[in-house]
Amino acid sequence: MVLDALNVGMLQMQKAEDEIVKAALMGFVSKYGLLGFMTALPTTPRFTEYDAVYLPKNHFIRAESMLMMEYIGQFFPFEKPDIHAGKDVEFSWSFDSTNHDKDMMALALAFEDCPMAQNMSFQREYAEPYDWLATQFKDWAFTFVASYLYYVDKEKVDEEDLIGYSLGVAAFGGIAPTYHIELLDRPTIVWDFHSLLLGIQMMFSFMLTDEKSPLRLCKQCETVFLGTRADAKFCSPRCKNLYGVDKHRRKESRG
Repeated sequence: MVLDALNVGMLQMQKAEDEIVKAALMGFVSKYGLLGFMTALPTTPRFTEYDAVYLPKNHFIRAESMLMMEYIGQFFPFEKPDIHAGKDVEFSWSFDSTNHDKDMMALALAFEDCPMAQNMSFQREYAEPYDWLATQFKDWAFTFVASYLYYVDKEKVDEEDLIGYSLGVAAFGGIAPTYHIELLDRPTIVWDFHSLLLGIQMMFSFMLTDEKSPLRLCKQCETVFLGTRADAKFCSPRCKNLYGVDKHRRKESRG
């Protein structure tokens, strides 16, 4: 999933045609789902328990705070949920039951112990702006490329370029999942991923810093892949052979 996300972003960095990028992005969403911006962006996924939503600095919403009802409206452009406020700002929500099928009802029951907004983000009426999705995938790809090139080019480029790579990676993050402790066989940290975005972001962070199976960029097709060793250069034997053929042809043309 992380590799698929990075490679959607790589298409944008390679300036692929819009239709190709769109097909890849929609393929990711069809396979894995939307990223869950609604619960990922605020300071707490339980923002529906308050009158206002507070937002750390992000690429998508400039406001530092927003009325809760106004914020939810950002993600329901077609049919808005019917939200009722009770005493002490306790909210409940529903959609027109005539348009709500059994699958959506089952999801609502499955997530009834989760933050209300997380439950809502799995409903059919929930939506996320295409440009937000495209930007997020591109940001992940940029972070990977900056980190990758920092080490590949370390002996070839000047200090200014290396500082640029470092600043690019330093800009990554800003949104962190919460966690709680459960008493299993031993006290265990359990991460609370209330959105797909946070799950991908944390898995990407671990993969980016993994020395045994590092993320690599194919020297032939520029696809991001998981290397079986630190010096892996190609995502497949086919790409390795193609690179060798192309290199031989370039050598002959110069000769």
